[in-house]
Amino acid sequence: MIDQTLRNFYENKTTEYAVAALVIVNAITLGLETSQTAMQIAGPALLLADRLLLGIFTVELIGRMVAYRRAFFRDGWRIFDLVIVTVALVPSSGALSVLRALRILRVLRLISLLPSLRRVVGAMVSALPGMGSVLMLLMLVFYVASVIATKLYGDSFPQWFGTIGGSAYSLFQIMTLESWSMGIVRPVMEEFPYAWVFFVVFILFSSFMVINLLIGIIVGAMQQEHEAALLEEEGADTHTRQDQLTVLAELKNVRAELAKLRGELRSKT
Repeated sequence: MIDQTLRNFYENKTTEYAVAALVIVNAITLGLETSQTAMQIAGPALLLADRLLLGIFTVELIGRMVAYRRAFFRDGWRIFDLVIVTVALVPSSGALSVLRALRILRVLRLISLLPSLRRVVGAMVSALPGMGSVLMLLMLVFYVASVIATKLYGDSFPQWFGTIGGSAYSLFQIMTLESWSMGIVRPVMEEFPYAWVFFVVFILFSSFMVINLLIGIIVGAMQQEHEAALLEEEGADTHTRQDQLTVLAELKNVRAELAKLRGELRSKT
């Protein structure tokens, strides 16, 4: 009985929105803690608010574990929440002081609380196999292009193409189109006038073809996730309509039985 009551409480939309609001408030307080001005004005209040919110999240998580028992650990999103809250509970002193910065991970609980965000993350996870193939192709392109760039321009421009690793980093900068022309390619073209052919072909293949393939895979996965969500909603609506029709049919049968009983009583009287 208690389990069902807790489940109804946690599955209530009002509860979900309240927890999401507290997560947002906690994100704001953690952001304010990085401001020296805010800490000077309201430092103790911000730290107290952080502890109170962490306590609320801990109690809420324990309540979910009591409500769902073993089923709690069968849901990946609940385990995700458990990991985030556990990280926040680890003492952040000494060698573990870096964990203080990881408290902001609590904001990621919004993903598990909001269905729309869950669908986006689910789509990205389902797109990983396809993305892996494209990333392997991109790595092959980078390796081949890095070897070519090191052979062609390594002696003249060792700061950019002196090693395969340096060439790969320079080519990554070129792929992102960040200062690629004036910063790298034009200085190289002063000594190698036809170097633009290599770099333009690399940009066309890496930036416009392979990256667009990645985007296409992610968009396709998100569309499939959206369609699956629509089918689930339609299935739920159909199930609800069937339940309503069943109830109406039972009411009709009850009315017929009542009318029959009334007729029998009248005939007896």
